[in-house]
Amino acid sequence: MRIFGESGRRENGRKRFALPRIARSLAMPRLSAAPIALAPEEESELQRLVRAQKTPRSLAERAEMILRSAAGTSVREIARQLDVWPKTVRIWRARWLAGPTQAPIVLRLTDAPRSGAPATFAPEQVCAIMALACEKPEDSDLPLSHWSQSELAREAVRRGIVDSISHGSVGRFLKRSRPQAASRARLAHAQAGP
Repeated sequence: MRIFGESGRRENGRKRFALPRIARSLAMPRLSAAPIALAPEEESELQRLVRAQKTPRSLAERAEMILRSAAGTSVREIARQLDVWPKTVRIWRARWLAGPTQAPIVLRLTDAPRSGAPATFAPEQVCAIMALACEKPEDSDLPLSHWSQSELAREAVRRGIVDSISHGSVGRFLKRSRPQAASRARLAHAQAGP
C-alpha cells in the first residue's frame, strides 16, 4: 500500500507533490457541531428532568446530551461519557435545534411518531371482545363449556363487535391481558378455599 506518492499534476511548469493521504486527512479542519444556546428556563427544566427519579431513562439521557452540548462538550466526548453512539448524540442535537422553541421541552425530546399500519381494532372493540371472553358460552346459547379462540372470534363477528377477526388476533388480546386474568383466577381459587 502506497501512502506517499506524486499527484502527477503540473502547476506553472513544476511538478506538484501530493501530501500523504493520512497527513491530508489530519490537516483538514474538522467541522464542529452547531452551538446550542439555552435560555435559563430551558436549562433549569433540562436539569430538573435529569435529576428527577421518575423521569424515564431515555428522556433523562437526551436532556443530559443537550445540557452537555450547551456546555461546549464535543459530540464524541458526550457519547463516550453517556455510553451511547455519537450518531445518537448528533440526532438529538439536530432535533433540538430543528424543533420549535415554543414547544415544551419534554415534547422536543420525545421520539418521533413511528411509521407503520394503524391499529386494526379500536380499543373499545378489544374491550368488548375481552368482556365476551369473561361471559359463559351458555349465555350465548352455545353448547360449549369454555371459550376457544375460534369460537370467541365467531361470536364477536356474530354480535357485530367487529366485521372480521382471526382466532390469532383474539389470542393476542387474551395473551396481553393474561397476567391480570391469571392473578384473578388465583385469587378466586384462594377465596374458594380448600
